[in-house]
Amino acid sequence: MVVTKDDTMEIRVSDHVVLVRQAVRKWSIELGFSLVDQTKMITAASELARNTLDYGKGGTVRLERVEEGMKKGLRLTFEDQGPGIPDLEKALTDGYTTGRGMGMGLSGSKRLVNEFDIATKVGEGTRVTITRWK
Repeated sequence: MVVTKDDTMEIRVSDHVVLVRQAVRKWSIELGFSLVDQTKMITAASELARNTLDYGKGGTVRLERVEEGMKKGLRLTFEDQGPGIPDLEKALTDGYTTGRGMGMGLSGSKRLVNEFDIATKVGEGTRVTITRWK
């Protein structure tokens, strides 16, 4: 896989979630994603950015335009140094929430993208990487 463009953004306050959404929209349009695919990626990014802020106590997202053979895609990596997720299997279950949400953030984001990877360690933080291919 080749990274042809990348950028990193802070996620420290609510306004940063909006900026992440805007950046993902811009990059998705540049890649030629359909409106449906743009919406899926923006929605997943918004959910994960909000989780990074609310549960991870803030962090970063790295945006990468990637190519694999003839495929082009957008990969986002959200990282925080928060408390981590004690029961990852449960956290990936629809309807599970430790907050006031509907419990669709992680599981919903996973369904909206082509590739989803999560690594978490209690007391050290969480990293979620998603990729959507054109």
